[in-house]
Amino acid sequence: MNCARCLSRLQSFGVLGPSAKSAAQYAALLQSASSQPPVLSNTHSQVLRRFHGSPACPKSRRPVPSDFVEAKKDKSLVAHDDLFERVAKEAKTKATFSKVVDVFNKRDVRRRGHVEFIYAALKKMAEFGVERDLVVYNKLLDVFPKEIFVPRNFIQRMFNHYPRQQECGVQVLEQMENYGIMPNVETKVLLVQIFGEKSHPMRKYQRLMYWFPKFKHINPFPVPLQLPEDPVDLARLSLTRIAGDRDAKVTVYQMPCTDITETGEEITLPHIVGIQSPDQIELLARHNTSRPVFVEGPFPLWLRKTCVYYYILRAEPVPLDEKVEEPYDPERCFDFPLQLNLDLQRDLGDDESFDMEDVDEGPVFAMCMTSQGDQATLNQWISGLQQANPVLGRVPTLFRLDAGPRELQRAADTEPGRGHRPDPETDARAGEEEPRCEPEPDIVVEEEPRRSQGMKH
Repeated sequence: MNCARCLSRLQSFGVLGPSAKSAAQYAALLQSASSQPPVLSNTHSQVLRRFHGSPACPKSRRPVPSDFVEAKKDKSLVAHDDLFERVAKEAKTKATFSKVVDVFNKRDVRRRGHVEFIYAALKKMAEFGVERDLVVYNKLLDVFPKEIFVPRNFIQRMFNHYPRQQECGVQVLEQMENYGIMPNVETKVLLVQIFGEKSHPMRKYQRLMYWFPKFKHINPFPVPLQLPEDPVDLARLSLTRIAGDRDAKVTVYQMPCTDITETGEEITLPHIVGIQSPDQIELLARHNTSRPVFVEGPFPLWLRKTCVYYYILRAEPVPLDEKVEEPYDPERCFDFPLQLNLDLQRDLGDDESFDMEDVDEGPVFAMCMTSQGDQATLNQWISGLQQANPVLGRVPTLFRLDAGPRELQRAADTEPGRGHRPDPETDARAGEEEPRCEPEPDIVVEEEPRRSQGMKH
């Protein structure tokens, strides 16, 4: 301020030249600028902010690719499913599955996204055929970072420390439980290193180790893990499980084969496997020849994830007026008593009157399995049964067949716009179901040529 006043006085006295005048003008500008100090300071500070902030920002903002943004946002199972598909293009085996896990472990030291990866791996284990491999489950648990999710004090243990990671570890153990895989010492060491001894996955491990040894061999009739691929061997195994008699005999009436007809047409003959016990043979020999027997089916039977169908040869229940009670044979069964005569002392308040419904089902004489459940194929089964049961030649046989898996698939493939043409076999079955209660003699005569035609073919 003093310098500006001095310059103005010198200029008024004419002491300064043109250069001094320009200096005086610059001093006047400074004086005018000094009259507004807040505005200058704000403007100066704003300029400094822009100057210092500009190097951090790019000069030209290029658009970020949408694929990169979606890949960043997509933390779900889809991205990890693509990883499994890319690595396992050639074959889905245990080696390729382990390779995917190793690729994920080497991608990031901090194992970011390990929870989503483990969930995706659990879904893909069945496709790679490693759902029953304990080594693979331990390899999945090894994906978790170590000593990070371990609670340090009782407060962290009380408030469920890292609940999302603990829930993922429990899901791995639950899938092992569903497939019947018992953990080992390596599994316990991994769980202690990851979650600590006081955690939900560790409690799940302790429950598995307590209950699995108790229920592992409790089933007296276990189903093998690997079912036979041969349809004849699979039918033999299934019929043996259905039949409760160990003396039952399995007979293969026809093996699956391919035949060529006279016209040159190639046809495939189905397999026919049957089972019958000596008691069933004796029961069929005493059957009244005036009453028909029925071929019914197909009935489903599940063996793990495989569904097979079987057919039975049965009769209607014997009427009460024709029923004859046989004397009890105590040596008929030594495994469990067939009759109990207990004289128990009852109190006055015991109620002996209770409702009990007795359902009298008809006797079952034989069972069979075949790949084609049509009437012609089942006729061959009945013809094979006549060798051990001659009474079938005098007893009328009626077929009460439901729509099997092939017929249902054929009906589903039919277009809705076109009308469904009637099946002659279905019409014949519908006509045969009419004499169910009171068979007429003319229908019995029709059944015999049909059986003979089935034997000729």
